[in-house]
Amino acid sequence: MDGPIDRRAPEGPVAFVGLGNMGSGMAANLAAHGVVVRAFDLDPGAVRRAAEAGCTPVASAAEAAAGAAAFITMLPAGEAVAAVWREAAFPVLRPGALVVDCSTIDLATTRALAGEAEARGLVPVDAPVSGGIAAAAAGTLTFMVGATDEGFERVQPLLGHMGRAVLRAGGHGAGQAAKLANNLLLAATMVATCEALLLARKLGLDPRAFYEIAARSSGQSWSLTSYCPLPGVGPESPADRGYQGGFATRLMVKDLRLALAAARDAGALTPMGERAAALYEAFAAEPERARLDFSAIIQALA
Repeated sequence: MDGPIDRRAPEGPVAFVGLGNMGSGMAANLAAHGVVVRAFDLDPGAVRRAAEAGCTPVASAAEAAAGAAAFITMLPAGEAVAAVWREAAFPVLRPGALVVDCSTIDLATTRALAGEAEARGLVPVDAPVSGGIAAAAAGTLTFMVGATDEGFERVQPLLGHMGRAVLRAGGHGAGQAAKLANNLLLAATMVATCEALLLARKLGLDPRAFYEIAARSSGQSWSLTSYCPLPGVGPESPADRGYQGGFATRLMVKDLRLALAAARDAGALTPMGERAAALYEAFAAEPERARLDFSAIIQALA
């Protein structure tokens, strides 16, 4: 969508399930905007921190969902989302309630859950995010939304409390499709950015000088100018913090697996994506590296 985001408060409490690195910041931003947020996570410490941020702690996902105007999930895998929607949300949500998944999961699960939700009179929305932990905490995420016209109109103000861009990709599953294609592109461009920076250094160029040139030339990309993988080059990024924080390599591997599976199902050729996935899979084989930001892939190429 274009234009200012409508940030009206929802008519009723909002359930938020999944208070990890991303979900914790998202739930806190909802509460900061005056939304009554019933927060739940399997980790009691995460629930306690959400309460400190202004959320209402609850003992289960079902308790969070009961009578809620909207039910939001931010979970690590499709199996978890499906279990929570089917076992906790569907039995207690009232017809007309929004059910919103902000996780990055497989398309088949997203579309199946949307159909099941609609059959119960609920309004399903898939709204995966881009921006990472810092943007989740700052409320500056980008949401990629798959929904009906009604669903998008209703969810846009809610997502606007957590992000600066709420973009509709299409109908059910389109948000997930956009996220998977976006992260395939991100992975490949990050690998290419690392290669170019290392090549420039091998050829005797000062990386900062090359950065200034490439940032104003045809090789410019977000991976270079907003998230440079070399420390001390460009705006501050995880590279300047020992590749801590940001978007963990293990999560990039997960997203690449989902993207390549979707590509196979669609009959799409993705040679660059497949090569990037192979490099990330190998890099993440070491647990310590798997926890580093995905831009740390430069260490495997250096």
